[in-house]
Amino acid sequence: MGQVLNLAADEQVANLIAASPIASVISDPRQPDNPIIACNQAFLDLTGYGVEEVLGRNCRFLAGPATEPWLTDVIREGVRDRKSVLVEILNYKKDGTPFRNAVLVAPIFDEQDELQYFVGSQVELAEGSPGPSVNRRARASERVNQLSPRQLEVLRLVAGGLRNKQIAWELGLSEKTVKMHRGIAMEKLGVQSSADMIRLAVEAGI
Repeated sequence: MGQVLNLAADEQVANLIAASPIASVISDPRQPDNPIIACNQAFLDLTGYGVEEVLGRNCRFLAGPATEPWLTDVIREGVRDRKSVLVEILNYKKDGTPFRNAVLVAPIFDEQDELQYFVGSQVELAEGSPGPSVNRRARASERVNQLSPRQLEVLRLVAGGLRNKQIAWELGLSEKTVKMHRGIAMEKLGVQSSADMIRLAVEAGI
């Protein structure tokens, strides 16, 4: 599940999704059409595609006849504005099976505040589940409320796409202290990767 299929030169970024049990991809907005450059096994398992069918393509290949165009626009606007977005959209697996998909897209910046990548993750929603957005947001908020004020600040900056060195500068802390707070926050939130941490923050409305 943790295997990462990667074309990215930045191994650290690819590792954002390596440990995640959530279907995840990394895309490169510096290339034409923001193609996927890394994905994990969970993404392949969810969608039914092979790695060679995923790498080099824009994520919209999961769209189909009934995919909501206004939600596709929300994702496109988030990418354009370099902001995290979370939408529930109808996507299609390789065999044509439609599924309701909670899609998170979040930017990742380098130390010069230049946009480097987007991390995208997908969670299949149960058919007919009542109010999944409200339920997920409530659960995420409960977990986030366990954090100390400092850990919450770190989480907010992680969700904004900043790396440890940038967070340390923003908060006036040492990088070692940021790593400590980040590690404790991940443990309290019950997540295994930065991608999962970002998803939880976005779900909680941070």
